[in-house]
Amino acid sequence: MHTRFSASQSVELVVPEQPIPIQHYLRQPQRLIRALVDPNRIEQLSPECFRLKMRPLSFMTLSIQPTVDMRVWTESDGTICLQSIACEIRGIEYINQRFSLNLLGKLAPYQLNGVTTLRGRADLQVQVDLPPPLWLTPKSLLETTGNGLLRSVLLTIKQRLMHQLLSDYRSWVATQLEQTNRIPESSSLLSPNSPLA
Repeated sequence: MHTRFSASQSVELVVPEQPIPIQHYLRQPQRLIRALVDPNRIEQLSPECFRLKMRPLSFMTLSIQPTVDMRVWTESDGTICLQSIACEIRGIEYINQRFSLNLLGKLAPYQLNGVTTLRGRADLQVQVDLPPPLWLTPKSLLETTGNGLLRSVLLTIKQRLMHQLLSDYRSWVATQLEQTNRIPESSSLLSPNSPLA
């Protein structure tokens, strides 16, 4: 039985002002991916491509764990784009051969009255031929369950993004400033009020 599930999630995040604009931070796709997903579940395949091992998902009587290859890149205006390019369901060959996942996401910085806001949207779509044991389940129940599952996946990613991104951005700025302002330790130029003192 061929079934399609979909979900969308948008996000808006006010960025506290830092000495280095967030556009510079967003040019590093690997940092964004680590803010979105637990680093233990990521394998970097190339500068722009990452393999993400998702948490196991329970759907009706099935438990599946998709592994998704994502391409992440930054456009010239600072917008981060995210697109799934491959997906594999390990352990359940029947579904693996009949499963496709499509994830598209964008996150862009906007400035208004001196305040920077990140606005983003993610669209997730799954198409799958379900195995015979599920054919007797009403299609409306399958779709409600599947759409709800995808919504929960996107919501988890959104919550992690909102919590991790700004925190990682702050520590990245601190590291950059430290490297820029590195002064030989023998120097007495560090005043007690210096942020590095």
